[in-house]
Amino acid sequence: MRLIIVSGLSGSGKSVALHVLEDLGYYCIDNMPAALLKSLLQEVTRTREQSGSLVAVGVDARNRKSDLEALPGVIAELRQNKIQTDLLFLQASDEILLKRYSETRRRHPLAVDGLELRAAIARERELLGQIINAADLVIDTSRTSIYELADAIRERVNRRKPNMLSVLIESFGYKHGIPADADFVFDLRCLPNPYWEPELRKLTGKDAAVQAFLDKEPQVQQMFEDILAFLSRWIPQYVSFHRSYLTVALGCTGGQHRSVYMTEKLAAQLRQLHDPVLTRHNEIGAPESRPD
Repeated sequence: MRLIIVSGLSGSGKSVALHVLEDLGYYCIDNMPAALLKSLLQEVTRTREQSGSLVAVGVDARNRKSDLEALPGVIAELRQNKIQTDLLFLQASDEILLKRYSETRRRHPLAVDGLELRAAIARERELLGQIINAADLVIDTSRTSIYELADAIRERVNRRKPNMLSVLIESFGYKHGIPADADFVFDLRCLPNPYWEPELRKLTGKDAAVQAFLDKEPQVQQMFEDILAFLSRWIPQYVSFHRSYLTVALGCTGGQHRSVYMTEKLAAQLRQLHDPVLTRHNEIGAPESRPD
């Protein structure tokens, strides 16, 4: 049996994630009372072949606080019973959530008794503190389109097999902020910058001319060797620790040249040692639509 628990802040994309999982063949239930989770799985097991059952549930802050606090223990018990369980947590910045609620004119589920929207978001973060701390994968959708979120669900969550570590190498620009979902962050801003070459400025680290420029720089190659050695050493440790997801972020100033180049180069090398290794480029291509 495979169980995916989707939790997170209202407006961060939980409904998108559940719709994607439903399209992938999961039996999905939104707004699931956490206290009924084990009963649901027993019923699914009774009515279906356990080995082929795919279940996804949405758990949010409308649960009782005690049930939310008990959820990590429930998940540990499920895993002991050989149920592959992933806890996915979606979040976004307060400013983005406020903007999304303003655009959709929806009411926040905790905005009751005259509670102001920003205060409701803060209350929700507090209630879900235990959940995010226990999450296997945290995805920040502040600058993620619904298509990028759907791809992440399909590639990272759905494809993950039991006892598998899904590794994501992502590029970003420091001027847009460090990705909130990163486990390791490497700063590449000390490296020679192709941006200052006029003929390379409008290109990216995926272009051959930029790659040729960076390939000939000794500092770039030393940084590559050092990061590769670090990840080659520690990825097996995360596998033995039974981690499900690992996200490595590589940043330069704008997220177009050095970080993109290094992401592609590292991923190509690491794929010879580990599977799967996925890539994402946060600053290439401006998303047109955002999760609700």
